[in-house]
Amino acid sequence: MSQPLTEHAHATPNPATWHAWLAQRIFGMPLPIFVVALAIMVAAIATESLPSGIIGALLVMMLLGELLGFIGDRLPIIKTYLGGGAILAIFGAASLVYVGWLPGPVVENVTEFMKSGGFLNFYIAALITGSILGMDSRVLVKVGSRYALPLCCAVLGASLCAMAVGALLGFSIQDAVVVITLPILGGGMGAGAVPLSQIYEQLLGQPASHYISILVPALALGNVFAIIIGGLLNGLGKRFPSLTGDGQMMPGVEVEEQQSAPEIGKLGVGLVAALTLFTAGQLLGLIIPLHPYALMIVLVALLKILDVVPASVNDSAAQWFQFVARNWTFALLFGIGIAYTDLGQVIDAISLTYVLIVLAVVGGAAFGAGLVGKLVGFYPIESAITAGLCMANMGGTGDVAVLSAARRMSLMPFAQISSRLGGALILLISSIAVPLIV
Repeated sequence: MSQPLTEHAHATPNPATWHAWLAQRIFGMPLPIFVVALAIMVAAIATESLPSGIIGALLVMMLLGELLGFIGDRLPIIKTYLGGGAILAIFGAASLVYVGWLPGPVVENVTEFMKSGGFLNFYIAALITGSILGMDSRVLVKVGSRYALPLCCAVLGASLCAMAVGALLGFSIQDAVVVITLPILGGGMGAGAVPLSQIYEQLLGQPASHYISILVPALALGNVFAIIIGGLLNGLGKRFPSLTGDGQMMPGVEVEEQQSAPEIGKLGVGLVAALTLFTAGQLLGLIIPLHPYALMIVLVALLKILDVVPASVNDSAAQWFQFVARNWTFALLFGIGIAYTDLGQVIDAISLTYVLIVLAVVGGAAFGAGLVGKLVGFYPIESAITAGLCMANMGGTGDVAVLSAARRMSLMPFAQISSRLGGALILLISSIAVPLIV
C-alpha cells in the first residue's frame, strides 16, 4: 500500500520548487511579469503592429537582450570562460537574423535605431563622459602617461605573431599584415576599415569596395576572438588573482565608481553633460583630423585633469553612466548582434589558415600589451584587455562587448583610447608601411 503513495508523492510537483522558479527575476522583474511583456512583444511582431522607431526597437532589444543575457550568465562553460550573457546576446541576435527567425521589418527597425538613430553613440557618450569625469584626476594622469607603450607593443605583437603563423602555414607575410593584421587593429568599420580601404585604393590601385569585401571578414572574425579571449582572461584572473586588479589598471591606483546616493535630478544633468561633450567632439572633428570619439576622450580628460567641471556635474555624469550601463548594456549588445555582426561573413571567412592567423593577431595583441603592461606597472590582464583586445575588436561596439565579456566595464576610458587613438595610429602606420611591404 505504501508504494503507490510513494510514487504519488514523487510525482507531485514540489511547491517550494515552483515558488523558487517563479521567484526568478529577469531584468529585476518577476518572471511571470517578464513573460507577459515578452508575450505582448511577440504578439505585436506576429500581427505586424509593433511600433516603429525607438519604442519597438528598444522593446525588442531590451527584452530579448535581457533574456539571452540571463541565459548566458547561467550556462556553465559560456558563463565561466566565454563571456556569459554578453557573447550570447551578440551571437544569439546575429543567429536569429541569420536563420531568419526575426522578421525583416524588426531587423530593419533595430538596425536603423542602432545606426541612424544613434543609440550606439548615445551609449558610448554616457560611458566616456561618466567613466572619465567620475575618475580621480590623479589616477587618470598616472595611468594615461604609461598607456602608450603597451598600445604600441600590442601592434608589434600582433604583427609578429601574424607573420610567424602565416609563414608556417604558407600564407604571404604581406597579406598576413596588410589584409588581416592592420584591418583587425584599425578601430572597427567606420574608423578603421572604411578609411583603410580608401588608403589601400590610393596605394594599391583597386577600388575601395574591393578592399572592404576583403577587410570585413578579418574584422568580424577578429572581433569574435577578442570577445572570447576577453571572457577567457576573466576566467584566468579568477584562477590567478595576482595577474589582475579586477578592473583596476595598476596596483595602488583604483578607478572607482562614484558611490553617492542616486538622485533622479542628477540623471538629467548627466545626460546633458554626455550629449554636450559628444557634440563638442563632433565640432572639434571639423578642424582636427581625428575621430570625434578620440577628440571627445581628449576633451573630457583635459576637463577632468584641469578640474574645471563642478563636482556636482562630475557626480551627475557618473550616475548617468551607471544608469545606462545597468539598464541598456544587454539591449545594446543585442543591437550589435543585429546591426553590426554578419554571421554569414564570419562563416564564409572560416578556413583553418585564415582562422589561425586571425587568432594569432588577436592573441599577439593581447600578449604584447599584457607583457609590456606588466613592465610599466599595469596588471597584465587589464593591460591585455584594454591595450590589446580593444585594439583588435570592432571599435566602440567591440569595446562594449569585450569589456562585458571580461566583466570590466569600468575600463571603458582605456578601451576607447585603444579603439580611437589606436585606430588613428593604425591608419598612420598603414599609409607609411603598406607601400614598403607590398
